[in-house]
Amino acid sequence: MKRILRYISKYKTWVVIGSFAMLGVIGLDLCVPFLQKEFLDRGITGGDTSVVIPIILMLLGITIFKAILGYIKEYLYDITSSEVHEEVKDDLFNHIQSLEFKYFDDMNTGELMSRIGEDAETIWETIGFGLRLFVENILYFVLSTAILFYLNWKLALACVVIMIPIGFIGMKLENKFGKSYEKISDKTAEINTSAQENISGVRLVKAFTREKYEIKKFMKLNNDYYDLNMEQADIIGRYFPPIEFLTNISLVVMIVLGGYFVLDEEVTLGVLMAFSSYIWNLIWPMRMLGDLINLISRTAASAKKIFNIMDRETEVKSKEDGYSPEEVNGDIEFRNVNFRYKDEEVLKNINLKIPAGSTVAVMGATGSGKSSLLSLIGRHYDVSNGEVLVDGVNVKDYDLNKLRKNMSIVPQDTFLFSDTIMSNIKFSNGRADYDEVVNACRTACCLEFIDSLDEGFDTEIGERGLGLSGGQKQRLSIARALLRHAPILVLDDATSALDMETEHELLANLNNRKKSATTFIIAHRISAVKNADIIIYFENGEIKELGNHDELLKKRGAYYDIYSEQFKDFDSLEKEVI
Repeated sequence: MKRILRYISKYKTWVVIGSFAMLGVIGLDLCVPFLQKEFLDRGITGGDTSVVIPIILMLLGITIFKAILGYIKEYLYDITSSEVHEEVKDDLFNHIQSLEFKYFDDMNTGELMSRIGEDAETIWETIGFGLRLFVENILYFVLSTAILFYLNWKLALACVVIMIPIGFIGMKLENKFGKSYEKISDKTAEINTSAQENISGVRLVKAFTREKYEIKKFMKLNNDYYDLNMEQADIIGRYFPPIEFLTNISLVVMIVLGGYFVLDEEVTLGVLMAFSSYIWNLIWPMRMLGDLINLISRTAASAKKIFNIMDRETEVKSKEDGYSPEEVNGDIEFRNVNFRYKDEEVLKNINLKIPAGSTVAVMGATGSGKSSLLSLIGRHYDVSNGEVLVDGVNVKDYDLNKLRKNMSIVPQDTFLFSDTIMSNIKFSNGRADYDEVVNACRTACCLEFIDSLDEGFDTEIGERGLGLSGGQKQRLSIARALLRHAPILVLDDATSALDMETEHELLANLNNRKKSATTFIIAHRISAVKNADIIIYFENGEIKELGNHDELLKKRGAYYDIYSEQFKDFDSLEKEVI
């Protein structure tokens, strides 16, 4: 909670004014029972009619001023809570954006959505309502208790003693609520993850007729969530009735003992009337204690989870005063590079020199380390040993933003946003003009199918490119990457969904560009890599073969075997023709 208070302290002016307004409301509220006492003792039973009109006017004035101050209080506290809510969400989202790929490998989307959503909302609710009400109740309780002792210490003592056990119940309640809500929060994240994955993958679920299985899985999570809420309800059932009972007993004691004191003429009827009003300022805080403890416990649990994420330092940091050249050429070198991921050695002793403007093809079996190799260039992961150099400078010495702005990547998992085609393509370069977009699309062989759409570039596409074929999505992703005009281009299996004719045309367009980028192509088809300047064949994280197409065919190694397998039908046909 201390860190939440630091956020609140930035808006101390509003908090101070709102607090003074709150004190004003409390002060005026505490005057009302006293005026009622005077009205009854002096005006009604005392026969002094001269005080009747002034007291009525004062009560009317108090009502008006309470309304004004109440508005100021509510408005300023709501503004403060909204500002803090916005700032916490912004800070959390910004920090999530700064974390490296490895963090997201181990974290599911549903949990992060729960932290940005429900947990941040809980903090907003507490600041805007719970925290203020907690302070108000303390002030009402303390000040009303002091006034009650002033009116009649015997009656006050009898009522307050009965309420002392409520404090002990409250402490137990806070501890149990805190643990209970942490479990509920974790289960909420699991449910969100399950729902998010199933809604995103609903077509796959239906294709394999797995609806019943997924429904049962969700029902199991939902049932666990229900059980946890029942546990919380059990806590409420065991602790709230004693609180209610004790507050009602104090009211009964006040009526019985107060009535006896009136008959004994120890107190006046007006004092008893005032006493009954002030006693409610003790009863209501006690009755609301459970709800406030519940809210504060939820907030403590939510804040803990949010700040656990925000305290997680990124393992890939930009160096202070990092190298930030005006221009990057694209010379790349891997020098004695080793890379471990989760105690598994993914890359072993990689040594490569790649001149700027070269086209480098990377082949190998799934899991051989192809994507891992290229992810080291932009420091999406850091090497375990060795160095990766761009233009002769270690990537760890670069300003991270500068390094990544000079790279353009088409990832293996094609991702498009729920937006227009134009917005998706311009995602890599928001300043590009229409002609640049058209040229990028022409190079990526997607201009023709965009023009065939009724709304062209303004066509809205669904989540993750829903409504487009796999090849269309890949070509849009390539156009997006080309629009950046980066000196380093990475195509991670980016042509796998294209037919061979389109692939051939696209690769030819890339080769014919005026200013060639250092281009990396991860592919499984010989047709996609045979014209590359350098072809690398990976096996178990090591470079098994290195050379151009002709050199690797002469070696008659793994590359030759793939070539023979993919072109055997063509060779057979050629022999038949001969």
